[in-house]
Amino acid sequence: MHSRTVRHESAAFGRLERVERAPHPRLAGVVRHYCGYDHDGTGLTRRREVAQDEVTIILSLGPLLRVGGPAHPAQDYGSFVAALTDTYAITQHEGPLRGIEVDLSPLGAHMVFGVAMHELSEHLVLPLVDLLGAEAIALVDRLLEAADWEARFRILDRFIAHRVEHARHPSPDVDWAWRRLRATGGLLAVGQLARELGCSRRHLTARFREQVGPAPKTVARLIRFQRTVRLLERDDGGRFAEIAQRCGYYDQAHMNREFRELAGAAPGEFVARLLPGGFGVGVD
Repeated sequence: MHSRTVRHESAAFGRLERVERAPHPRLAGVVRHYCGYDHDGTGLTRRREVAQDEVTIILSLGPLLRVGGPAHPAQDYGSFVAALTDTYAITQHEGPLRGIEVDLSPLGAHMVFGVAMHELSEHLVLPLVDLLGAEAIALVDRLLEAADWEARFRILDRFIAHRVEHARHPSPDVDWAWRRLRATGGLLAVGQLARELGCSRRHLTARFREQVGPAPKTVARLIRFQRTVRLLERDDGGRFAEIAQRCGYYDQAHMNREFRELAGAAPGEFVARLLPGGFGVGVD
């Protein structure tokens, strides 16, 4: 399958490489994206990881990564999972870092891990071994032994497909509600969503906590925020008010407050700290 490679080199960040590939077609709706990364850094690198509307697996092929957040003391992690949460994280490492990022839909993650998703969303990150046990260790060993990125992506295709094949699939109503929220950019009111499904808000919230993680209102907030992030990443800094209106915020001040809570920075600072080549958001 076709992959895309992005490289960047600078005195500030050293040599960076990203190799991206879509999952096997049979994993559509489960896996959104694979990204192998190799950062040959020479000093301390700190990045801001903003709140997401997807579940991320980090498979470590190199040194440990220190991860912390506003209410979460920083700790060192190898391979870990970050579920949907309404906060941000700061990561840091000294020198080189190598690994693979796997981005899953929340419902896909529910199939892969087979646990109530709110148990993941209660943590900033969770060690992968806590969820998969010895399978996590064996998977990382196979990835380390693989000859190249494409071989690693094929290993992941097979591993995830096997778990999904033996998993309980999402409830049709939750799957529909998740897709509906995504299609509206997170702007559909939860009460309206429940009416369209013909259920109570309490029932819908319970189903979302089990199969997605947060309650529907928080999920909608994260979808809206991520839509805003994508627009800002393509903006030259001159359309903040227009983007705020387009994404359903009351005004730019409302968008600014959301960014401080979900990204730890105002939109202007977020855009100013974007690293070249899609390598994330830097931190002083």
